[in-house]
Amino acid sequence: MTTTLNVSLGARSYPIFIGTGLLADPACYRPYVAGRQVMIVTNETVAPLYLGAVAGALDGLRVETLVLPDGEVYKTQAVLERIYEALLGARFSRDCTLVALGGGVIGDMAGFAAACYQRGVAFIQVPTTLLAQVDSSVGGKTGINHPLGKNMIGAFHQPRAVIADTATLNTLPDRELCAGLAEVIKYGLIRDPAFFDWLDTHLDALRARDPAALAEAIRRSCENKSEVVAADELESGERALLNLGHTFGHAIETGAGYGNWLHGEAVGVGMCMAADLSARLGWLDPADLRRTRDLIARAGLPTAPPPELSAERLLDLMAVDKKVLEGRLRLVLLRGIGAAVVTDQFDPAHLRATLGG
Repeated sequence: MTTTLNVSLGARSYPIFIGTGLLADPACYRPYVAGRQVMIVTNETVAPLYLGAVAGALDGLRVETLVLPDGEVYKTQAVLERIYEALLGARFSRDCTLVALGGGVIGDMAGFAAACYQRGVAFIQVPTTLLAQVDSSVGGKTGINHPLGKNMIGAFHQPRAVIADTATLNTLPDRELCAGLAEVIKYGLIRDPAFFDWLDTHLDALRARDPAALAEAIRRSCENKSEVVAADELESGERALLNLGHTFGHAIETGAGYGNWLHGEAVGVGMCMAADLSARLGWLDPADLRRTRDLIARAGLPTAPPPELSAERLLDLMAVDKKVLEGRLRLVLLRGIGAAVVTDQFDPAHLRATLGG
């Protein structure tokens, strides 16, 4: 059974297809392909598993493929250039379509290439990790990392469609599955307390890869993401709440070296730190702080940053963040489970205490 959600953005609206067996279904692709030139961008891990199925679904079109190295460490300008070179070398025109087949790194880079190539071409997201299916493939955020900061170079560029085949999670390593659960938990914390309660009950089933539980978690996560994106496409307000834990987490990823910590692992710690600071401010009940930490730990995620990253180093890295305005650090904090706010109104001493300094 396929579930179809819609991201309502007027002329830029698009569907999210969730189900099994979708990778090889031409009906999921054909209405959203512009022209007849298609470039599938994937990586060395995903290509042997799923590239053939996707290429088969696009049979009859001119299909070229580009296989990139796998990992966050390759989310760079140099690797991005390889996508442009492939498009130019194939003489692809403005009515071409990029298909991003892989996790968040591939989706972000292929989407950014689509945003920039000939000032914008079509692309389709085909996420193959839990994190990408519930978060990064939806909403049009694209980009690359810089040595000084994660995701600091990019563009908003919405896909034509998102095709989330839950069968791809069968080949996902346990560590990657757990990393994806961080973004799932995030939706319960920022705006959906009933979903948080559901996760509390069903977390063991999710870690055991129960198909029904995974499908429900993906559906509810995508519903939450779609509603937020539809209300605030360019992150001028409510959409910033989706960054709960990310300012802390991006600092950990950058400080530890890209690829040493998975994004979801760093976000899991970041959400614990956001909850801790919220409790220090008197905004979050201590019992809810414990529930948050416990759920993140049960998801198989770390709850503390690497000991080699000092409070001073983390503060320095957090200063390079997209939510910094006029020199003031803004954070997403909690006034309760399901009630997130963006604020710069916190005592720096409490922040240092949260960071361990």
